[in-house]
Amino acid sequence: MTEKLLRPLRTRPWPERWLTRLLGAALAAAAYRVCLPWDLRNRPELEGSLSETTPVTVTGLIVLALVLLLLAAYFGRRDALAWPLLLVAVPPAALMYFSFHSRPEPLDASVWPLSWAFFTLVLGAWVLVAASVARGFRREPVDEEWLIRARS
Repeated sequence: MTEKLLRPLRTRPWPERWLTRLLGAALAAAAYRVCLPWDLRNRPELEGSLSETTPVTVTGLIVLALVLLLLAAYFGRRDALAWPLLLVAVPPAALMYFSFHSRPEPLDASVWPLSWAFFTLVLGAWVLVAASVARGFRREPVDEEWLIRARS
């Protein structure tokens, strides 16, 4: 059973390959949605206060980080290096974009585009590092000579 779950996806039939990828993207999106709930009613803690309430907790961030790390390692071990980035980093980045974009602030006074770009780059780099480390634990060698032959 574990042999089938850890075998490279390129050796699996295409329906299984795409269903596995779709499930991974859905899990990444669901983890983001559950661990970082949206509260569009951001309001000051006290009357006249500048700090707003937020539903984000440290526990939610840690759980989200662990889930995304495990997904990145799993797809990094099983698939090509670009797939973990698309499957694990893109769904949370898209949800974060919609979350930030739905804020009622005027765009000229908002810092959400810069925040979104920063967190998306950090998430993408983190996923690529985790996937690269997981690729080192593959048992069978990866045939990447096609890249060298294509450039010749």
